[in-house]
Amino acid sequence: MTGQRPRLTLAATVLDSPDARELASFYERLLGWFREDDEPDWVTLRAPGGGAGLAFQTEPDHVPPVWPAGPGDQRMMTHLDIQVDDLDAASAHAVAVGATLADFQPQDDVRVHLDPAGHPFCLFL
Repeated sequence: MTGQRPRLTLAATVLDSPDARELASFYERLLGWFREDDEPDWVTLRAPGGGAGLAFQTEPDHVPPVWPAGPGDQRMMTHLDIQVDDLDAASAHAVAVGATLADFQPQDDVRVHLDPAGHPFCLFL
């Protein structure tokens, strides 16, 4: 290597789920993104305006994280932050398309939800 950094492009964040297509359908409804790849165990969504996507992989042994985690609980290793223009309307939309509002809400200007596979995601202003 000549000392120059090779070109690296983040293509997608991948979420494991017991059913890739089911979880992809949830995020499709939530975000309004389109399917780029659609295989039984792998789905990729892309934003209409471009940028990194979200991918979903079937993992039969998926263990959802606990929010908030206590001693010995499966901890989340990553979560999605989704900026919104109306927190109440976005939260209602998320619930309408299949999310669950988390019981624990650590901030007034953020709403933590759980997707159908149990991954936490945050809506924020």
